[in-house]
Amino acid sequence: MSARDWIDKDFYHELGVPSDAGDAEIKKAYRKLARELHPDANPGNAQAEARFKAVSEAYGVLGDAEKRKQYDEARRLFGSGGFRPGGFGGGFGTGGGSTFDFGDIFGGGQQAGTAGGGGISDLLGNLFGRRGGTASTANRPRRGADVETEVRIDFVEAVKGATVPLRLSAPSTCGTCHGSGAKPGTSPHTCATCGGAGLVSRSQGAFAFSEPCRDCRGTGRIVDDPCPECGGDGVSTRTRTLTVRIPAGVNDDQRIRLAEQGEPGAGGGHAGDLYVRVHVTPHAVFGRSGNDLTIKVPVTFPELALGTTLDVPTLDGKVSLRVAPGTASGRVLRVRGKGIARRDGQVGDLLVTLQVAVPSNMDDKAKAALEEYLAATSGHDPRPDLTTLLEKRSQ
Repeated sequence: MSARDWIDKDFYHELGVPSDAGDAEIKKAYRKLARELHPDANPGNAQAEARFKAVSEAYGVLGDAEKRKQYDEARRLFGSGGFRPGGFGGGFGTGGGSTFDFGDIFGGGQQAGTAGGGGISDLLGNLFGRRGGTASTANRPRRGADVETEVRIDFVEAVKGATVPLRLSAPSTCGTCHGSGAKPGTSPHTCATCGGAGLVSRSQGAFAFSEPCRDCRGTGRIVDDPCPECGGDGVSTRTRTLTVRIPAGVNDDQRIRLAEQGEPGAGGGHAGDLYVRVHVTPHAVFGRSGNDLTIKVPVTFPELALGTTLDVPTLDGKVSLRVAPGTASGRVLRVRGKGIARRDGQVGDLLVTLQVAVPSNMDDKAKAALEEYLAATSGHDPRPDLTTLLEKRSQ
């Protein structure tokens, strides 16, 4: 990205967030816009596709802590009230109102001169990819931006693992020119203006300044016959299908990293990574606590009072549980090894919570039986601690 891009583009505006927005707010805004503007959701809508690219570019900068820091510094120096192309309205320089026009620096297309050292020249060089005041990094391989997408799976797939297809529409290396930007059968040539350095320098009084070459846009190369697919950028929006392996035991909202499946790099650099955020649909019966599966099993009062044997479902079939006489409601029974098996070999358990189910309607025979039971157990106090406390307070 050239210095002019850093100055002219308002990435915060693209994402609709304030300049002091936190990382979570930026990520949330990007994910919302990406879903709304995704080419799959807007087939044939060129305007939505352009906005999708702009939003992705903005997040590629603001979503990276180091890039955002450099971008904010560039905006501070060259944005409103700072060193901005076109000069200062209020004047800067020698004191009698004369204006130092920085438009001469950023707008000029002159040939490279002798680069000076120190001062603002070094600062600009550090911001826009230049190190040491003389060496250009325009042709240095640059890693591509990371990309994030989402996938939804059901509960059983999250527990046991799954392989899911993932359809992506995102910038990728142009398949026609293979990233060169030139029409097949032709090749880019070295820019004569900057000699392939990507930067041109000029002197302004006692200072020497550098900026990305306007002829090659800082790439150091000229494409005379651009590729018809990508227009000379070497990158085009393509739809591709990936097969993603979801590991067993994945958690809801967990991210899975696919190395070098993100945006392509520049200058032969490595591609960025693709992060797949997994959303898990809750199960109607089972829950989860770490590596353990959980389930609530309704039981009757006689089953707890007299004891019984219950058949309890698992993800692989069923197990039989012995409930001892006098078991309390809410008791949790543990079935070893019937939980979630993770890749590291750890296997969780099945936690069975017993809950008394109270019937909402009973016939006369059932009511009579309960009344008889109540009379037979009238001497039993099920809440002695509470009774003691109430008696003390009534005294």
